[in-house]
Amino acid sequence: MSKDEPKRNRSGSWTPVLGLADPAEGTPPAADWREWAGKTAPGTVFDQPEPEELIELTVIVPARNEQDCLGECLKSLVSQSEEIFALGRDWELIVVDDHSTDRTAEIARGFGGVTLLDAGKIEAGWTGKSNAVWTAARRARGRWLLFTDADTVHEPGDLRRAMHEAERHKVGMLSYSPRQIVRGLAQRSLMPLVFCELALAYPPSKVSDPAQRIAAANGQFLLVEREAYRKLGGHPSVAGKVLEDVELAFLAKRRKVGLRFRYADDAVSARMYRSTAAMIESWTKNLKLLFNNALLLALFRALDFALLFGLPILAYKLWNARLGAHALEWLGAGWVLALLWLRTLFRFYARVAKSNFPFQDCALAPLGLPLFVALLYRSWFQHRILKRVSWKGRSYPS
Repeated sequence: MSKDEPKRNRSGSWTPVLGLADPAEGTPPAADWREWAGKTAPGTVFDQPEPEELIELTVIVPARNEQDCLGECLKSLVSQSEEIFALGRDWELIVVDDHSTDRTAEIARGFGGVTLLDAGKIEAGWTGKSNAVWTAARRARGRWLLFTDADTVHEPGDLRRAMHEAERHKVGMLSYSPRQIVRGLAQRSLMPLVFCELALAYPPSKVSDPAQRIAAANGQFLLVEREAYRKLGGHPSVAGKVLEDVELAFLAKRRKVGLRFRYADDAVSARMYRSTAAMIESWTKNLKLLFNNALLLALFRALDFALLFGLPILAYKLWNARLGAHALEWLGAGWVLALLWLRTLFRFYARVAKSNFPFQDCALAPLGLPLFVALLYRSWFQHRILKRVSWKGRSYPS
């Protein structure tokens, strides 16, 4: 048997390994399984060996130029090693250096128990993150696989609790939306706007409901059971997708492996951006993919801005109008506009409160509306017109 041939059990039937398509989708003919493989979902592989013995968990951290945040992330992960859950014995931690040009690899080497891998060459049709993650997934020994970003900080015990939560709810995929840490006026005013729209577009209760078609996941914390990951086809099945986490969630729904998604400030936090430029580049890449109606959403948020800042100005002008016999009518119109402004303000903040951001950040959200509108349009333009987006020095077709 060649090393590329799929394994067979004693009865002669096909036994899949990590990354293989679900055997329920078909059994390869003995004559030429490669012909069958070409008809399966993208990413099907047949040369992925299973480890001799599984451990509880493999944590995979893809990292590209993350010297500013990787150390804090690894510190929060390594510190979860304890007698009953020992790093190296019960679980493993793999950092994949995605062709970094800074001190990312050096920082990873400074932590005992961390395995450092170099991401392989990026083949055509792959994004850098999926390529890096797959580099580690092919060597993973865990019964559970946790994909988490280098900008995350994990609360003590969140690894074991997450596995127990997934088992308790009988799901093959569990994803947390972390508490977001923001700095500076641009981030503090924009991020609540983005995350309130995400909460409305992807309600966790509906995402977690098997009867609902809606699906979502956050790649900052994505826990997948090994067999479920196999049924999804692994990251090769979403190799070229810019939002690989959301695509995996849709696969989880379609292939019925069980999906649970929730806001988890009790488990993990993340500071996504170190600069405004990085934030702009990221949301330009993502917004159109997250919101199919990006232009319509931009129009409504532009209207919010016009009403929130225009109505009080117009009301003030009417209150101070000197229009003779009609002064009382104009004064009444000013109060009507003031009441309309209060109603608009209440509805706006009721919406933004769903973002799970602190009160002071939500209070600044109206100032972020022009930037949000601009980013929605910019994302739509790059995806629909230019059909290309960029992220961390790489350009991808949309």
